[in-house]
Amino acid sequence: MSGSFPDLVELRAGGKRLLSRVLTRLETHAADPVTAAFLDDVANRPLGHVLGLTGPPGVGKSSLTDALISAFRADGLRVGVLAVDPSSALTGGALLGDRTRLKTDPDDDGVFVRSMAARDRLGGLSDEAVAAIALLRAVCDRVIVETVGIGQSEGDLKQAVDSVVLCIQPGSGDSLQFMKAGIMELPDVVAVTKADMEVLARRAASDVKGALSLSRSTAEDWQVPVCEVSAQNQTGIDELVSQLNRHRVFLEDCGRLSERRRAQHAAWFKDMVRAEFGAAGLRVMAAEKTTAWLEHAETAPFRSFAAFSTELQLRLER
Repeated sequence: MSGSFPDLVELRAGGKRLLSRVLTRLETHAADPVTAAFLDDVANRPLGHVLGLTGPPGVGKSSLTDALISAFRADGLRVGVLAVDPSSALTGGALLGDRTRLKTDPDDDGVFVRSMAARDRLGGLSDEAVAAIALLRAVCDRVIVETVGIGQSEGDLKQAVDSVVLCIQPGSGDSLQFMKAGIMELPDVVAVTKADMEVLARRAASDVKGALSLSRSTAEDWQVPVCEVSAQNQTGIDELVSQLNRHRVFLEDCGRLSERRRAQHAAWFKDMVRAEFGAAGLRVMAAEKTTAWLEHAETAPFRSFAAFSTELQLRLER
């Protein structure tokens, strides 16, 4: 693929092969001004709702992703999945390859799965992953972002998705640890996985509700629901989908969805500056018209970064 990018009408009507080629071009031509303009265009024309699944390794995120894909496809929705894996120290590529664990139909053009390496980001979302999210949410009705694991990824995920789903495993004691780490302040929905463990699952759900009541402000409009789900038995999936739909409607009705996405764009710009130029780049941005940079980044994060990068390179060459 050379020259200009396909328009959104073509991308939305096209199949997985076209989408895959565009994503590959985004990764290989990230510094191209044409790429930045394309990404800003798609970032401002979102179609779908973006869900972020996070939780410790082994909690069942991939199995839950499978179940959500089936539920969304049953409703006739087009689904995009971005599975963010740890990076190989040798190649820099995705180490686990989550798409190999997802049981999707290769002939179904309504499901698109992409594995992507976390690279050097502790939070798990590289610049390439952010660009992929911007594209997928402009093309698909639902986008599922599955992160590497637990830790900083929750904070990063909040800057890239519309609804954060925190997965907790029965009998693990995760809820207490998450409360200590402040993680309970971040999810929009909590999914207690492996609900077929029955008593342990009910106890975990009770613990989570208690932890949420202690860590969340009672003044908040949105009360985080706790869903008990079993991907193996296909129980609780409909309830989880219902709560995710309810959160989407809540964000839209109170105007928080567009507000959250503008804030995300500004955060993407700052993260690109930090990744490329480190603390020195952030200091330059802070010293000169910080507000103007960030306000422009709310609508054009990728072109803003390209302009900032060009300006800083010129200064370094003087």
